[in-house]
Amino acid sequence: MIPIQRSLILASSSPRRQFLLKEAGFTFVVDSPNIDESFPSSMPSEKVPSYLAEKKAKALLPKITNEIVLASDTVVILGNKILNKPVDRNEAVEMLTILSGQTHLVVTAVCLLSREKVVSFDDRTEVTFANLSQSEIEFYIDHYKPFDKAGAYGAQDWLGMIGVEKINGSYFTVMGLPIHKVYRQLMKF
Repeated sequence: MIPIQRSLILASSSPRRQFLLKEAGFTFVVDSPNIDESFPSSMPSEKVPSYLAEKKAKALLPKITNEIVLASDTVVILGNKILNKPVDRNEAVEMLTILSGQTHLVVTAVCLLSREKVVSFDDRTEVTFANLSQSEIEFYIDHYKPFDKAGAYGAQDWLGMIGVEKINGSYFTVMGLPIHKVYRQLMKF
């Protein structure tokens, strides 16, 4: 395990973030805050994940003493439109249909918070999808239920395997945690 001087709290119930932190050698506990994930409508799309990551981290501030809180948020952006987690099957079909054959931006932000300081950063990755058929989209949604994923897909899932043609940036950023940057920042913390 990676030795850090303080206990680490992951402010996320995401199994992908938990997997990446564990695989990188960190020990941590999970305490996912239940917050309102709304943001100002005038906020630029690329700033939203930082805003939400900080909001999640700060929600745990009253609970900590000497721990470090790690909170993260990921958005998928096509044009200037954010594709959040789909609310239902129809919205997931709609999202994947518009992502088909397109290049979009994935921005994952991280907030590290302690009683003494707050460090926020993000990472950006461009993802290019192949043209997806309606049957591929529906098969994916019906079998993989991507309702907890921004943009209605996981790069590590079946659709990522058959549909992602190109990634310009970190694969782990697309999965939901730029673990290379998290590692460096935690080593400095």
